[in-house]
Amino acid sequence: MIESLIQTVAVYALPVLFAITLHEAAHGYVAQRFGDNTALLLGRVSMNPARHIDPVGTLLMPLVLYFATGGAFLFGYAKPVPVDFGKLRNPRWHALLVSLAGPGCNFVQALLWGVVSVLLRLGNVTEPFFLRMAAAGLLVNLVMCVFNLFPLPPLDGGRMLLCVLPPRQSRALARLEPYGFFIVMALVLTGLLGRFWLTPLMDLAYSAISVLLLPLIALVR
Repeated sequence: MIESLIQTVAVYALPVLFAITLHEAAHGYVAQRFGDNTALLLGRVSMNPARHIDPVGTLLMPLVLYFATGGAFLFGYAKPVPVDFGKLRNPRWHALLVSLAGPGCNFVQALLWGVVSVLLRLGNVTEPFFLRMAAAGLLVNLVMCVFNLFPLPPLDGGRMLLCVLPPRQSRALARLEPYGFFIVMALVLTGLLGRFWLTPLMDLAYSAISVLLLPLIALVR
């Protein structure tokens, strides 16, 4: 178990750090561009992973779950980037773009890891560690992208939905935010989130990445 954990950490460490760091920094960067400097002043528009790692959510929880479930179930989170939506020049629509920035950044990273995977094959690189890391980078970023798009606050998808719903429905959904984390965890533990959200959207995301990589894949063949 310990040896397997070390191998898994070695493969996933870099992709996970990039995925978390750039996801959170992207929220802060887009908020800054649209008028809110809160994240910038707190040092959260940064490529330094230490500024985004939550000791419990990023480190302790995944380790405990790994040992408790034999690696079958992992979950974690980073420190959310603070955004004062009221300071945005157009609070409704700029908040939509701020929320989209994190998952969007993860999708771009997934595409880049896909490019790395294709280039490794193009260069006849057969070292399993690098091939597994590229696959891990693709997987981690697509999971983060799809998971965070789930339409329930405080996830990014929920915040995006708050921006596009009519005011009455938006206020009703916003009242669920204090319970959103527990609702999502219940859906994860019962398998409903995986079956009806993660699996179909992950399949769609992998298909989209494959289409975008077709020119490079053609070179490999």
